[in-house]
Amino acid sequence: MPAIGQLAAVTLDAPDPQALAAFYAGLTSWQTLYASDDFVYIGTPDGAQRLGFQRAAEFRRPSWPGDDKQVHLDFGVADLAEAERELTALGATRPEHQPGGDKWVVLLDPAGHPFCVTTMV
Repeated sequence: MPAIGQLAAVTLDAPDPQALAAFYAGLTSWQTLYASDDFVYIGTPDGAQRLGFQRAAEFRRPSWPGDDKQVHLDFGVADLAEAERELTALGATRPEHQPGGDKWVVLLDPAGHPFCVTTMV
């Protein structure tokens, strides 16, 4: 069956889209593709992979662990401990609950969205 469409981007709500975009640009080394006061796209230079960040005036941080998170991102890394050090230096935090054992680490971005880093790619 032919595809009807292709995924253009994943967009996260944020209280400060520029700050959250800067965090994820630091994680991925992606560049800003578009920015306004209320919306930022970052992505690969060819735009093949993109993340969007949109201002949500009444943003509420998801809980971890909890049932109110709606999406999380997974990132492949070469070294879990090194990635955690670098990401916490960028502003991520490590919650106490860690279900991944030595396979992945759950972190929270500066807006509180959970995301995982893993060597299982």
